[in-house]
Amino acid sequence: MSDDSLILASSSPFRKELLSRLQLTFASISPDIDETHRADESATEYVTRLAIEKARAIAVDHPEAVVIGSDQCALLDGTILGKPGNHANAVRQLQNAQGKEVVFYTGLAVMCQKTAFLQSACSEFRVGFRQLDLAQLEHYLDAEQPYNCAGSFKSEGYGISLFSYMKGDDPTSLVGLPLIRLTTMLEQAGVKVL
Repeated sequence: MSDDSLILASSSPFRKELLSRLQLTFASISPDIDETHRADESATEYVTRLAIEKARAIAVDHPEAVVIGSDQCALLDGTILGKPGNHANAVRQLQNAQGKEVVFYTGLAVMCQKTAFLQSACSEFRVGFRQLDLAQLEHYLDAEQPYNCAGSFKSEGYGISLFSYMKGDDPTSLVGLPLIRLTTMLEQAGVKVL
């Protein structure tokens, strides 16, 4: 498989690392799309739409490639949380999550323009947050600086210490690319994973 026959429509280092676990050769190209949440969209509709739009944006210029798009958001008390972007926002997100459950939705799309293949899905993963004080949250944020991560943590790292429980079918969906679902979708698109 050549580098341009499988493309990850993302610049995320986390998604690149996850996809590399499947031992496939792939290119990574960052799509340029508007990621604004629409007022009438649920969290699942939002991330699924963005995953498809990301894949489509890259597939236009690479019609023979199988393109993977993915997007994620967190939902706390009915409000969509994005990436915090900075320390102050991360503190606020983590303080608001204390003692609560946060639901993470990860949209996934696999597309090949040449074969008119398109599949999309949304994966759900639930995380219970421990009740921690501000000093503990500050310590975590100083250590890991997860400012480009939805929910203000890295579950694959030190962020696991923030949780009281995790519930879901695929732990990789929490990091941003549900590999279990992706493996099936890639095989249906003609990409041999095993």
